[in-house]
Amino acid sequence: MGLMDFIKGEFIDVIEWVDQTNDTLLWKFPRRDNAIKNGAQLTVRESQMAVFIDEGKFADVFMPGRYQLTTQNMPILTTLRSWKHGFSSPFKVDIIFVNTKQFIDQKWGTKQPILLRDPEFGPIRIRSFGTFAFRIDEDPKTFIKEIAGTNPEFTSEEIAAQIRNFIVTRFTDAVAESKIPVLDMACNLNEYSEKIQEILTPSVAQYGLKLTTFLVENISLPEAVQEALDRRTSMGIIGAQNMGTYTQMQFADSMGNGGQAGPASDMAQSMMGMGMGMAMAGQMANAFNPHQQQMAGTMPPPMPGAMPPPMPGAAPAIAAHVVINGAQQGPFNWQQLQQMVQMGQFTPASMVWMAGMPQWAAASTVPALAALFQPTPPPQQTPPPPTVTTCSFAEQIYSVNFYF
Repeated sequence: MGLMDFIKGEFIDVIEWVDQTNDTLLWKFPRRDNAIKNGAQLTVRESQMAVFIDEGKFADVFMPGRYQLTTQNMPILTTLRSWKHGFSSPFKVDIIFVNTKQFIDQKWGTKQPILLRDPEFGPIRIRSFGTFAFRIDEDPKTFIKEIAGTNPEFTSEEIAAQIRNFIVTRFTDAVAESKIPVLDMACNLNEYSEKIQEILTPSVAQYGLKLTTFLVENISLPEAVQEALDRRTSMGIIGAQNMGTYTQMQFADSMGNGGQAGPASDMAQSMMGMGMGMAMAGQMANAFNPHQQQMAGTMPPPMPGAMPPPMPGAAPAIAAHVVINGAQQGPFNWQQLQQMVQMGQFTPASMVWMAGMPQWAAASTVPALAALFQPTPPPQQTPPPPTVTTCSFAEQIYSVNFYF
C-alpha cells in the first residue's frame, strides 16, 4: 500500500450514529482532529438530525437520509469556507447527532404538599403526581445553544429535572387560580392535564423542547381527610334513620377487635370494665346486707354483666320494622313507636315485622304492640275537699240541748 493510499484510507469516513441507550438527547460524533474528507458518507436515521458546526458556528443541518459530503449538498458550509470550485482536501467540523424521538414516561410529583383554600373543606393540603413526554424541537439549534453547549453527550434526565420544577410551580398556580373544589378537580383530571400542558408549553419551548404529553394521574388528600370522607360516605349510604344500628355495629366491632389499639377499642374496653365493676359492686352490697337477702326471698342474685330486670311500668324492649310510604324502615323501639303513633305515621293498619314473626302483619294483630293503640284515659279528676262548718262553743251547747 502506497503512502497516498494510506492517506486516502485515513480520511474516508462513514459517519452515523446507532443509539444504544434510551435516554440520550444528543451525541457528538468522535473524529480525530475533527477531520472529515470530501466525499465521506453521512447516514442520518429516522428520529435523528445531524448538525454541522464550523468554528463554533452553526452550519448545515441534515435531516434523515444518506448523503455524500460534497460542495453540492453542504451549501452553508461551502459558503463559510468559500469553496467556489469544489474541494478535495479534508475539512474540520463538529458533527452533533440530535435524537428527535419522544422521551416518554417521565415521572413528576409534588415534593411537598400544596396548601390551598378549598371552597368546601377550607384550608387543605393536597399532593399530586403524573407523567409527561417531551422531544427536541424541529430546530435543534436552540436546544444546543441554550442547554447542551459543548457537552459531547446529553441525557434526558439532565433536562427532565428542570421540566419537573416548571410543572410543580405551574401546577400549584393553576390549582390556586382555578378555585375549583378538590373533589371536582379529582373528577376532571383530563381537563386539568390539558390546561396545565397549555400553560407549560411556552416555558419548555424557550429551551428548544416541545412538551408532547402531560398527564395528572392522581390528586390525593391527607389520610385523615380521606378517612373522614369514607365515614361520611358510609353514613350517607346507611341513612340517618339507621344511625342507631350503625352505632351499635361500630361498638360491636370495636369490642370484637379489643386486642387492636384505637380510640373505639379503648372506649369499648372502658365501658365493658365499667359494667363489670358495677355488677361486682352490686354483689358486694348484697353480701353485706342480709336484710335485703331475706326480703329477696328465693330470687337468685343477677349474673355478672347481666342486665337488671325491667322496672314495673317501664317500656317494653322491642325492635320493630315498619313499612312507611311503601318503604321498609327501622328498627324502632317502643318510645319511637309511641311518637310515630302520636304523629299519625304508625297506625293499627301499618305493616310490621319483629324477630320471631314468620311474615309481615298488621300492627293491630301483634299482641306486643296492642298497648300502643289503646285509648288514653282522661286525666283523673281530684274531688273537692270536704266543707267544714265551724261554730262557736255556745252554739254547740245550744244544739246539744235542743237535741235532747
